[in-house]
Amino acid sequence: MRTVEELIELANTELGTALRCADAAVELAQLDGWDSVHLLRLVALLETALGRRVPVDRMLEARTLREIWAVAVHP
Repeated sequence: MRTVEELIELANTELGTALRCADAAVELAQLDGWDSVHLLRLVALLETALGRRVPVDRMLEARTLREIWAVAVHP
């Protein structure tokens, strides 16, 4: 996972979201249809895609998709 755009593509494909690249910096609470279940499912998808665990505690502190991506690629 080299870019936040790849994270957004993963979410759209696997979670059925309709996120855009511009949404990377939008607070998760402001994203239409986003909820905590999406975050938990995204964590599981990231672990599979990356082949390793991601720090869930830091993921829960992330406020944007860009922050989620940063935590995933820089644990």
